[in-house]
Amino acid sequence: MEYRKLPNTDVRVSKICLGTMTFGNQNTESEGHEQMDYAFDQGVNFFDTAELYPVPATAETQGETERIMGTWFKKTGKRSEVILASKVAGPGDYTKHIRDNLSFKKAHIDEAVHNSLKRLQTDYIDLYQLHWPERLTQRFGQRGFVYTPDDPWVDNFEAVLDALQAHVKEGNIRHVGLSNENPWGIMKFLQAADENRPRMITIQNPYSLLNRLFEGGSSEICHRENMGLLAYSPLGFGVLSGKYLNGKLPENSRLQLFPRFARYSSPEATAATEAYAAIAADAGLSLTQMSLAFVNDRSFVTSNIIGATSLEQLKENIDSHAIQLSDEVLKAIEKVHNQIPDPSP
Repeated sequence: MEYRKLPNTDVRVSKICLGTMTFGNQNTESEGHEQMDYAFDQGVNFFDTAELYPVPATAETQGETERIMGTWFKKTGKRSEVILASKVAGPGDYTKHIRDNLSFKKAHIDEAVHNSLKRLQTDYIDLYQLHWPERLTQRFGQRGFVYTPDDPWVDNFEAVLDALQAHVKEGNIRHVGLSNENPWGIMKFLQAADENRPRMITIQNPYSLLNRLFEGGSSEICHRENMGLLAYSPLGFGVLSGKYLNGKLPENSRLQLFPRFARYSSPEATAATEAYAAIAADAGLSLTQMSLAFVNDRSFVTSNIIGATSLEQLKENIDSHAIQLSDEVLKAIEKVHNQIPDPSP
């Protein structure tokens, strides 16, 4: 396994990160523990979660993923050997069950950190992230920014960092990062950081063969400002595994269970997926292997967050760390990308 430093730190994380948002819904506690056991044994030392998880978000299951991870830490005693990332939820109709008038005010961040630590059965989180912006901006499948004049959000980047810094000082969190953020928000947080406020070191955004919008502006920020992308949905909700091609809808698959998650299933995305599958077949690779290997080795990616509902899927996903795509494959990928660019924003 290859390890990379979280930017501006000496913390080394595996190029593959274990995503856990299925624990407590699609995966039972024992299955979650089995995945963590296997990933850890393969050299994966980076686990990502959130107070919101599992997904889909519901009041009945909220926090269950962190609780499952906490029982694994207690059972194995391996907390100190894992770099643990979690997130505080942003406002939205699908988070009202977490806390009233949810925002990134200090009281809300305090509550979120305290509850996550309790569920995770730990006294610190290595990387604490803002799950998505408070302000009204494009995210979760929205292609462009539409200005909303009556957005109730106020410019409070410094105040948010101050709230996070209080926990850094207490030792509850070690480093901070962003998620589902856009170039303007990334730069505003970087500008607000100073000797008394922590610096955002990572950005967790969607990135895959079907969604390369991150390259348009945020990737330059990563290079010039020394941040790292933690890429999520590198298989586009499993679409880039190829299991949905030819109209298939496997039993207990994510799209079969939750059909509203169709972000990566448009006709354009399907056409692109078919083209990428042909490239992978010609190269003697599975579509999963090629899709993950592409993300793994982008120059702005610090770690690739993979998720699975079975050990078979998990094994193939983790094994992608050893695959390096040829120049010919990369050129073929670019040809398809230029023909069908970013069909799944």
